[in-house]
Amino acid sequence: MQKIGVIGLGNIAQKAYLPLMAGLQDQYECHLATRNQTKGEYLAGRYGFQHLHQTLDELIAEQPAAVFVHTPTSTHVAVIEKLLQADINVYVDKPVAEDVDEVRRLYALADERGLLLTCGFNRRFAPAQRRLKDMPDKQLVMATKDRNFIEQDARFAIFDLMIHNVDTAAWLLDEPITDARARVLTDAAGNLMQGYLELTTAHSQGFVSTNMDAVNSEEVTVTTPGLRARVTDLAHSELRDGNGSTSLERPGWETTLRTRGFDALVQEFLDAVANGGANPVSPESSIRSHELCALLVDAIDAQ
Repeated sequence: MQKIGVIGLGNIAQKAYLPLMAGLQDQYECHLATRNQTKGEYLAGRYGFQHLHQTLDELIAEQPAAVFVHTPTSTHVAVIEKLLQADINVYVDKPVAEDVDEVRRLYALADERGLLLTCGFNRRFAPAQRRLKDMPDKQLVMATKDRNFIEQDARFAIFDLMIHNVDTAAWLLDEPITDARARVLTDAAGNLMQGYLELTTAHSQGFVSTNMDAVNSEEVTVTTPGLRARVTDLAHSELRDGNGSTSLERPGWETTLRTRGFDALVQEFLDAVANGGANPVSPESSIRSHELCALLVDAIDAQ
């Protein structure tokens, strides 16, 4: 049975990844790693995992085929590099790193060693979003992600929160981006207030926005000749054409992890590891999304 590892057992691991791993234990031998022994023992017991480690070195010694990295962003570069040097495929929460040069270097290292480095852009794998991707002849893509009075350092918020709708818009645009323009507004303490990104391709336009003092929501709209489709919070869809509008809801029995794309992304990553397949989140597209976030960070200093 192939071994897979999980390092970092914080909020996102507990909400999204550990429940998925628990359901894969008939296919994979799962190894958890955390410095917090008490937390590790509790979560291992809760989900029925049999293998628990306290250090990355202990996890690497098990020679897993892949490791899911859910440690703080500040640790990503060191953890990812060590795993790749040990010939272990890596799945990592977004962002890979806040330094785009490091992002490029890590992807180059993965390519050099013939390994996968997959960034967890789950929204690309949400069923409702995939329908938007399949729409031909896109003219306009708009992606918004707003929060209700959240105070976060602007740089952190861009790479932690806004990166979601930046990546979604860039992914939905089916042509190379020829121009990108950013604007960022912060408060006196340097917290993000609003962020805007305008993307141009040969035949379409993309707009990305985040407002940290609004209503909690996430919305993506795609316009094509004669049709407009909108997805709200990854679950609710509306299609509008000349004859009116149609609303669609995800099936009531569908799990949140499937609705939000985690299920499909994890499965495609593990299938690629097992079968030598293509990276489900291409390095080129991941690097592009990190570069666009870096453009937004540059706009902070340009205020």
